[in-house]
Amino acid sequence: MRIDVFTIFPAIFDSPLREGLLGKAVRKGIVEVRVHDIREYAPGKHRQVDDAPFGGGAGMVMKPEPLFSAVTGALGYGMDELDRLRREVSVIMLTPRGARLTQSKVAALASLPHLALVCGRYEGVDERVLEHLCSETLSIGDYVLSGGEFAALVVIEAVSRLLPGVLGNEASLREESFSGGTLEYPQYTRPADFRGWKVPEVLLSGDHAAVERWRREAAREWTRKVRPDLLGEEVEAGGEGGAEGGEE
Repeated sequence: MRIDVFTIFPAIFDSPLREGLLGKAVRKGIVEVRVHDIREYAPGKHRQVDDAPFGGGAGMVMKPEPLFSAVTGALGYGMDELDRLRREVSVIMLTPRGARLTQSKVAALASLPHLALVCGRYEGVDERVLEHLCSETLSIGDYVLSGGEFAALVVIEAVSRLLPGVLGNEASLREESFSGGTLEYPQYTRPADFRGWKVPEVLLSGDHAAVERWRREAAREWTRKVRPDLLGEEVEAGGEGGAEGGEE
């Protein structure tokens, strides 16, 4: 899979793309990540990428020209080929106005050959970028970041770990949170007794069927406690939090 990232802060991606499972996936060639500096495509001596919003208001808005030039130029498309670009590459804007990223959406993205992630900044992005350049918008949850860079990293990490060859034990994907409609069950390791806090006896019993039953029940109990919406139950006030991806 190839992922192109468009940002005004490319250095943010340096370390994450070298470390952990993601770094391993990059080194093995399972995923190819190319980071592009939008400012390199901005005209003028000052490489300006933002301007004041029409109609007034606080903050600045990212200009359309640098973003269109960056995405089309880096991906090898002409400005008259935007329809073909969107057909061949999933161009995604990370923004608080986007649809929420879910595990099922991550799986859908992992099946695509080419993603382009556009990182918003400032107060927002000129709407014509969303209308005519991007295929879709995504948010990683219900809060606001200063920019889309860390949201883009979340997407890259989540998508990459679903690609064949990234995880050492791919069977673990089937037991993770959200994979079966619940959050994951509690996990324990040695020592069995730590400061008087003991591991549930069933996990030490050697009875695999009993362990599986306990895990299913514990997963549902925990999900009901912190994310009852996943079970189709009403969410109590203050019971759910999230993470937002996008521009300020």
